[in-house]
Amino acid sequence: MNDFIGSIDVYLSAIWQTLFMALASLVVSGILGLAIGVLLYATRPGHLLENRVAYTVINVVVNIIRPIPFVIFLIAIEPLTIRVIGTYIGVYAATFAIAIGASFAVARIVEQNLVGVDPGVIEAARAMGAGPLRIIATVLIPEGLGPLTLGYTFLFVGLIDMSAQAGVIGGGGLGEYAITWGSQRYNWTIVYIAVATIIVIVQLGQFVGNRLARRALRR
Repeated sequence: MNDFIGSIDVYLSAIWQTLFMALASLVVSGILGLAIGVLLYATRPGHLLENRVAYTVINVVVNIIRPIPFVIFLIAIEPLTIRVIGTYIGVYAATFAIAIGASFAVARIVEQNLVGVDPGVIEAARAMGAGPLRIIATVLIPEGLGPLTLGYTFLFVGLIDMSAQAGVIGGGGLGEYAITWGSQRYNWTIVYIAVATIIVIVQLGQFVGNRLARRALRR
C-alpha cells in the first residue's frame, strides 16, 4: 500500500504518457498511413492512378514491415530513432517508433476500406470531368469516412497496446509503470491497476470512435 501511495504521481504521469503516445501516434500515423493507403488504392490496376510498378513497390514495403512484432521493430529502428530524436528511450522516442510502425498498418486499413467504396460513385465523378486528385479528396475519402473512422478506432486500441510494449525498453507510460513499480517489486496490485487503467482507456476510445463512426455513416 505504501508503494502505491508513494507512486501516485508516477501513476498519473504514466497515464498521461500513455495518452500522449497513443494520441500523437494516432495523428502522425493517421496522416502518413492515409497517404500511403490512398496511393495503394489509387495505383492498383484499373484504378485512378494505375501504376503497376508503384503499387508493387509500396505493397511489398507494407507487407514486409507490417507483420514485424513491435518490440523487435522498436529495436530495429533504434539507429533511426537516435538520429531523429537523439535517444532511443523515453516517451518521445517511443512515440516516434510507434507512429512509424503504425503507419503501415494504417495504410492497409485505409486501402481495404477504400476498395469497398461504390465504384459507381467514382465513375459518376469521372463522367462529370473531375480529375483523380479531386475525386480522391472530394469523393473517395468522404465516402469511406465511416469505415475509416472505425478503422482508426481499431488503430487506437492497437496504439495503446504498442505504447505498453514500449515500456519494456524504457518507453514510459503504463507499460513501464507496471514493470518498474509492479512486477520488478513483486507488487501485483500495481500491475492489476495498470491493466485496469488500460482497459478503461481502450473502452473510452472505442466508445468515442463508435459514436463518431455512426455520425459519419449517417451523412
